[in-house]
Amino acid sequence: MAYEISEQKKIGFGLLGFGFFFSILGVILFFDRGLLALGNIFCLTAVAILLGWQSTWTLFTSRKNYKGTVSFLFGLFFIFVRWPVVGIIFEVYGCVVLFGGFWPSVKMFLNQIPFVGWIIRYL
Repeated sequence: MAYEISEQKKIGFGLLGFGFFFSILGVILFFDRGLLALGNIFCLTAVAILLGWQSTWTLFTSRKNYKGTVSFLFGLFFIFVRWPVVGIIFEVYGCVVLFGGFWPSVKMFLNQIPFVGWIIRYL
């Protein structure tokens, strides 16, 4: 593999996996706000560990990402005030705006994983 994964990145990917798992489980269980909030906490922590604290702060506070940051924070707010469907809609939009620039890097990384890369190349 071209990339070497450090222990810190392994922890970050593990937290990201737990975040996605709890978020999906929260949606499947009729938008359970506890599971959705737990998934959000895991995902935000994973992003901070993978990118670094300073890069994460810069990502969320840069001028071109204000729309995504505000949308994501409104989504968190709506989940905490018991409107999880509206919160998920805001969060998905915020994530797409915030992390839209990362998709080429993610695709290149996934192409190098043996089984996943084969599936991505043939889709």
